[in-house]
Amino acid sequence: MSHTDDLHTEAGEAAISRQKTTELSEALFAEFERTRDPAVREKLILLHMNLVHFLARKYANRGEPLEDLTQVGTIGLINAIDRFDPGRGLRFATFATPTILGEIRRYFRDRGWAVKVPRRLQEVNLAATRAADSLTGSLGRPPTVKEIAAAIGSTEEETLEALDLSSIYEPASLDAVLDQDQEDSHAALSDYVGQTDSEIDSMDLHARLEDALKGLPPKERDIIRLRFFSGLSQMGVAKKLGISQMHVSRLQQRALAKLRDLVKELG
Repeated sequence: MSHTDDLHTEAGEAAISRQKTTELSEALFAEFERTRDPAVREKLILLHMNLVHFLARKYANRGEPLEDLTQVGTIGLINAIDRFDPGRGLRFATFATPTILGEIRRYFRDRGWAVKVPRRLQEVNLAATRAADSLTGSLGRPPTVKEIAAAIGSTEEETLEALDLSSIYEPASLDAVLDQDQEDSHAALSDYVGQTDSEIDSMDLHARLEDALKGLPPKERDIIRLRFFSGLSQMGVAKKLGISQMHVSRLQQRALAKLRDLVKELG
């Protein structure tokens, strides 16, 4: 048998092996969907560990042990198995890859904060981010802070503060260009700081916004007016009110969440 024949034989055997794996995976997922048997889940985990190893190796040169990355990726695999719906006709590897990569990336984020953050808030941030991803899929829309807080068993204030920490994981430069994949886009982050949304010029929206602002606590109302009507930066608002920039950021996020709900109610 020639070398070429050997290659054809190996390729054929590999194709047969992949087909058998696919058929086994489909059969196990059908059984798991019917029974939710932990033993079947375990078989699915073992069957798809090669995908975890493959994705974890892509991040192996970033200073973290491959074993740790594999363990984190396995958590993503388990989550994907639990959420996978074989009836949708999507290949499991296609469905699972974003979830596995998301866990690995969150692992790096959790270990790479730009400033010192209390461990408790890091944990809440991680849990809230996961819950937000999961709720977005199940609700078909971004979840509210209240829904995320309920999902992770935390208070709304702590959840909001933890979510706000994402911005200090890796602070973006004000000169950073947004939408770099679009050739005609050259807008920088600084273009969006301290400016009022042009849609607020609408009379109807402006009227509803004014009514909604009345429903905010005084300090939150002051922050919104100073930030988006007077055009001050968060640092400028902090100096004017005599509080920290972090406190301004937290109150701003809370106020904006309330305003969205209030404007909808008034609409």
